[in-house]
Amino acid sequence: MIDKIASWKYSEEYATEPDHIKSARRHSEELGVEAVTPATGNQLALLAALANAGNIVEAGTGAGVSGLWLLSASNSSVLTTIDDEPEYQNVARDVFKDSGMTPNRVRVITGKALAVMGNMADNAYDLVFLDIDPNDVEALLGTALNLLKPSGALLISHALWRDRVPNPALRDDETSSLRNALRLFADSQDFLASISMVGDGLLMVVKK
Repeated sequence: MIDKIASWKYSEEYATEPDHIKSARRHSEELGVEAVTPATGNQLALLAALANAGNIVEAGTGAGVSGLWLLSASNSSVLTTIDDEPEYQNVARDVFKDSGMTPNRVRVITGKALAVMGNMADNAYDLVFLDIDPNDVEALLGTALNLLKPSGALLISHALWRDRVPNPALRDDETSSLRNALRLFADSQDFLASISMVGDGLLMVVKK
């Protein structure tokens, strides 16, 4: 019988995290912020490269770990990253600078994702990544999708939420919110959607 746990562990350890992202991860740990796993970051970079994502939006800056992974896919991509914690973003700004990112490649905005993204241009972005409180995911979906160009990609971290989402008996707010988001895309004719087991689950959605 195939050992799924061993396969998952092998997959999680497959990616090699660059030193500058390891440094950002240490800052994240010091802040007590949960960053994406190296395997998740590696998959974000891969998807950004496959999408040829030039303009990227991220909700949930943290200390810049996921942002650096997303930017690593291309030397010309531009990231707009949003967080409502100024302390995190001050650290992230230093992380981006220390990593050699030029100012024209990263726009850091402090504020609530729903309000900030609601003022951004529709149909202007190649990729949107949400790494936010699960309770806020449903409310942000419509706004996030409006930002995408045709064939743009929406990625949502923690899609399996501590492995709780697959269990229908678990109905806490966080689990239900993510389960509802997954169900929305599964039933839609306007999107292609898939769930990756990487990290805590990564929902991948492409707008037709």
